[in-house]
Amino acid sequence: MHISAELTPTAPRAVLFDRDGTIVVDVPYNGDPSLVQPMAGARKVLDGLRSRGIPVGVVTNQSGIARGLITREQVDAVNARVEELLGPFDVWEICPHGAGDACSCRKPGPGMVLSASARLQLEPGEVAVIGDIGADMGAAAAAGARAVLVPTDITLEDEISAAPAVAGSLAEAVELLWAGTA
Repeated sequence: MHISAELTPTAPRAVLFDRDGTIVVDVPYNGDPSLVQPMAGARKVLDGLRSRGIPVGVVTNQSGIARGLITREQVDAVNARVEELLGPFDVWEICPHGAGDACSCRKPGPGMVLSASARLQLEPGEVAVIGDIGADMGAAAAAGARAVLVPTDITLEDEISAAPAVAGSLAEAVELLWAGTA
């Protein structure tokens, strides 16, 4: 675990999570709800935040839609299954674009974090993002939100070293946010 000294000590008023590789096991371009499998401890972490009145949301790139590999309806069905397994989310933001589409919503762009913050009636600086890759950290930084990286097998070493805070699990990421160190 590491943290950046430049982060503010105030606890976030909402937490946004990346979907694939962060709260559910990453199945590339998943359009099948039966393949959704929660990450270890995800339900407990989310329920803990909800019990404290902290809004939770999802910000997820779904370029498979733009690539014609999955439909928006399939993504919506997978997201419904995520909610069945992990409980309700206050906000969902989904980018259906591909890397070449030059949209502002695709992470590492700030669009989804800004939109989710606005929908929650919060300033981006009052929000934290938890994700598993550098694009998640980039989106948070671009929007002015705090961020914690929870690396997986696909996380690059330079993404880990560049992250403002790194945790070994979702539970540890939330602890960092409330300890005033991330």
